[in-house]
Amino acid sequence: MKDYVCKIATVDEMETKWNYEIKKHQDSNWKIWKSESIERVNNGQSIVYYGVLNGKIICEATAMLDKSTVQNSDGLVDEKTVYLCAFRTIEKHQGKGYFSKLFSFMINDLKRKGYEKVTLGVEPEETENLKIYKHLGFSEFIKSAKETYPDGTVIDVDNYAMVLD
Repeated sequence: MKDYVCKIATVDEMETKWNYEIKKHQDSNWKIWKSESIERVNNGQSIVYYGVLNGKIICEATAMLDKSTVQNSDGLVDEKTVYLCAFRTIEKHQGKGYFSKLFSFMINDLKRKGYEKVTLGVEPEETENLKIYKHLGFSEFIKSAKETYPDGTVIDVDNYAMVLD
């Protein structure tokens, strides 16, 4: 973990990371998500966390603080609860503990800010991700819902919570 740093992202860093994702995915949703993400950070509605290895962003996660920015937000976001999303690690760095360190950094930061619970959503077929989330402590099932991407794609999502100690 030498030369690995966890931090709250700057808007300049977000521009770099989003441009990477847009190039990688070649999908109109990513351009919209970039704009929304930067706007939410600028408005204080979310916090983006990055794991940086040797100066390069290799993993990320976002904490959504405002219920108006989360689909089906009932039970997912309030004054003491934040919704976590956009968990991504560049493939060649997966399984090496980088995201776990970033996740701990994020949880500690959110606890310091007074949050008591975190929630997230996972598509039911993403069974490996669900195992990881349960291992991290997301043991409370909240609800199932549907979410809609900017291009109109509708997905099923199961929501889980973790109480922060």
